[in-house]
Amino acid sequence: MTDNGMTFNLMIAGVGGQGTVLASKLIATAAMKKGYNVRTTETIGMAQRGGSVVSHVRIGDNIFSPLIPLGKAHALIAFEPAEAVRQLPYLCREGSQAACRLVVCNSAVFPSGAGASSYQADAMIDYLKANVQNLFIADGQRLKDEGAGYLQITKALNVAILGAAAQSGMFPFEAELLRDALPEIVPSKFLEMNLKVFELGKKILLRK
Repeated sequence: MTDNGMTFNLMIAGVGGQGTVLASKLIATAAMKKGYNVRTTETIGMAQRGGSVVSHVRIGDNIFSPLIPLGKAHALIAFEPAEAVRQLPYLCREGSQAACRLVVCNSAVFPSGAGASSYQADAMIDYLKANVQNLFIADGQRLKDEGAGYLQITKALNVAILGAAAQSGMFPFEAELLRDALPEIVPSKFLEMNLKVFELGKKILLRK
C-alpha cells in the first residue's frame, strides 16, 4: 500500500494491561525495518484502572498527523470484543477491499467498574460478523489452553493476536519482520515465551 504513496492506517484497541502500547511499538519497529516512515500515538485514558486504550499507527510517506480520522483505518486489531465494537467507526468501509480488516480476540475482558454481566462477548462478536466483511477471529480460550505450558500466557496474549493479524495478511510487511522486532522490544526474560505465542497466534485464526 505504501509502495504507491498511500498511507496504511492501523488502530489497536484493548483495555489497560493488555499490552496495546507494546503492540504498537512492535508494529512500528517492523514497519521501519521495511523502510517505511511511521507515526504513532495513544489514547490511554483510564488505562491504569483497566479502561480503554487505543493506539494509532500510521505508515507511509505523507503523514501529517498521528491520529487516524473516523472511517480511515485500513485495519483494526482488538484484544477484546467490546473494544472492537467501540472503535468500529474508525474502520474503513470500502466494499470488499481486502485492506479493511478486523482481527479480534473473542474473549471478554471487563473494564474496571463494569459488572461481570455488563455484556456478552458472543453478542459483540455477532454484531461484528454482521457489520464487518473482512473479519478474523482469534479464539482466546484456545490460545490460553494450547499455550498453558508457557509462562504468563495471558500477559503475552497481545503478541499472540499480533501473530494472528500477521497470518491474516493485514500488514504492509512480512510476518517475519514483526517476529524479528520482538527481541528489540520485549525484555529478554520474556522473549522465548513471546516468540512461541506469536507462532501459536498464527495458527489460531478463524475467518468469519
